[in-house]
Amino acid sequence: MMRQYELVERVANYIDTPNEALLNQAYVYAMQKHGEQKRASGDPYFSHPLEVAAILTDLHLDEETIAVALLHDTIEDTDATRREIDELFGERIGHLVEGLTKLKRLDLVTPQAKQAENLRRLLLAISDDIRVLLVKLSDRLHNMRTLGAMRPDKCKRIATETMEIYAPLAGRIGMQDLRDELEELSFKYINPEAYEAVIGHLEELAEKNKSLTIEISKNLETKLAEAGIKARVSSRQKKPYSVFRKMESKGLTFEQLSDIYGFRIIVNSEEDCYRALGFVHMEWAMVPGRFKDYISVPKQNDYQSLHTTVVGPARQRVELQIRTEQMHGVAEYGIAAHPTYKDGVDNVLESSAYESLRKTIEQLAEGDNPEEFLEHTKLELFLDQVFCFTPKGRIIALPKGATPVDFAYAVHTDIGNSCIGCKLNGKIMPVITELQNGDEVDIIRSAQQSPPAAWESVVATGKARSSIRRASRQAVRKQYSTLGARILERSFEKADKLYNSELLQAALPRLARETVDDVLAEVGRNEMPAENVILAIYPDFTSEDIKSEKGITAEDETGSEADRIPIRGINSDLPVTFSKDGGAVPGDNIVGLLLPGKGITIYPSQSKELARLKGDGAELLDVRWDIDEKNKERFPARIRILVDNKPGTLAMVADVIAQNDGNIQNLNMKVLVDEFMEMEIDIDVWGLTHLTQIIKQLSEKSITTKVDRITG
Repeated sequence: MMRQYELVERVANYIDTPNEALLNQAYVYAMQKHGEQKRASGDPYFSHPLEVAAILTDLHLDEETIAVALLHDTIEDTDATRREIDELFGERIGHLVEGLTKLKRLDLVTPQAKQAENLRRLLLAISDDIRVLLVKLSDRLHNMRTLGAMRPDKCKRIATETMEIYAPLAGRIGMQDLRDELEELSFKYINPEAYEAVIGHLEELAEKNKSLTIEISKNLETKLAEAGIKARVSSRQKKPYSVFRKMESKGLTFEQLSDIYGFRIIVNSEEDCYRALGFVHMEWAMVPGRFKDYISVPKQNDYQSLHTTVVGPARQRVELQIRTEQMHGVAEYGIAAHPTYKDGVDNVLESSAYESLRKTIEQLAEGDNPEEFLEHTKLELFLDQVFCFTPKGRIIALPKGATPVDFAYAVHTDIGNSCIGCKLNGKIMPVITELQNGDEVDIIRSAQQSPPAAWESVVATGKARSSIRRASRQAVRKQYSTLGARILERSFEKADKLYNSELLQAALPRLARETVDDVLAEVGRNEMPAENVILAIYPDFTSEDIKSEKGITAEDETGSEADRIPIRGINSDLPVTFSKDGGAVPGDNIVGLLLPGKGITIYPSQSKELARLKGDGAELLDVRWDIDEKNKERFPARIRILVDNKPGTLAMVADVIAQNDGNIQNLNMKVLVDEFMEMEIDIDVWGLTHLTQIIKQLSEKSITTKVDRITG
């Protein structure tokens, strides 16, 4: 176990005059607090925070961060308190330690909710100070290195969490070495058979190609030196999990992989990067489509490099990365390589990696519940990205597989909510098209649009998903509120009482509701009777004096046409559906059935289902058609046809419906006897006249014995 003076010496290797007093005090305090505690392996518990501190010294972090590493488990696992930490080490260190402390007493039902709430707390602390993440990642790395002492089920759970959350977080801030090790250690526990197989193949390949990689490295260095470019060339082997992921995603065998080995060319300046690239491309043939310039357009995690693949001297594919020493440091250590982070946070200029992470955390906070938050976090953190452009040239980075809908929400939530189409590179394309690097995306908008709920299944970003869910919920709530307002207006009118939103606002305490919208939505969902609202506003009014809405039918003569609730169609401002047993079409006398939580279902007044459903606690509403002639809409109907059972019958029936502009939605056929069969057809029509015309023409065909409309 590392001693006090050894820790100080490690820090003194990169800080001229380290704060020895702080380091010594944190070392002694943590050792005393953890006392005789043991890890699952049997080692003294204090060895863990000490190893975390050692990992951070390898990253050349400041003394405060090293002290936080030593103290990071004291509040959670000992009798130490935040107040005590503040008094001994200062509020800033106390704040960082608290940010790393899990919430042990969460009163939540599911493990996923607990995991999400702890992660949410950690991410909020990260957005305040990046050093929280650096300590947490080092903590997780040491835990993964010593995971073997745990039960197998716990090993797999922790490894899965590491793979899904912490490895991507390391990648998000550019700490690729740390990410690679976290992924490799997780892979070992999540899929041990695959891990052993890949490791075995890689070891065999390394032995087989040892001389070849040395030869290619020397060849590159010599050729570049001859061209006047001073360069350091090194080979690298693809990591086990990276190999497995590529095999799995592309359906390749190990033998089919052509890029297990790559080479890095480290030069002195950015200009030398492009000179080296030009020389390599003149010397060896470039593989088309395999060049990427991350110097002119860096990744979100600050990564910069030129990537290319060439056909090497032995006719094999060779992957090359060309970068400067400074770029190489950022590529390996990410945000920890940023010089401003070594002097604390007082003068930190945010790197784009940290800025991007903070924006992501702000977006993640939009999740409406813990499970959504966890889902969105996993979606947002993976780093395979495409870079697209707005018409004004602004770069938008999105996960691979993103669509123009994701792009619209990445620009602004309002743009996503009002998106109705898009142009990709000047050409109108479907909004579910997968975006490619370099696409210019122009979003087409409409103020009347709200995002279809189905879009949730085609987007790739957490922000888009949460925004679509929220907009869908708001749209449904608005529909129920509108219906509730209309029901209340008619109910108050029948009770001969004044109604307005101010009166309802004043009565909210009696209804035990917080907002007027809450009341309207519950009335619209038939979860609160309209008479309860009347009695809340007019307490002296008796329910016997209220003319109940229940029992109203389409034939009820007590209400005028203007009193009835207007029904337009499924795209109206009311939550409307049509009976599945035949539906209703404009021209029918109709009745609205209000079931709790299901909105209005429209039936023809002659439907046999009405009597049964009324007995199930449904409420009948007096409704009327309100057809928009400018935006005509089809409505569902069902017909039953008895026809001859012979070849060509189905084609003839379908032809009649098509020629009369009907739209078949569903078809069921049943042979009654050898000579006859019965068809039930769900058909969309413009109205009763249109439906009657189709029935008339079908009945006139020689194959037809009988045609009926089914109304339930």
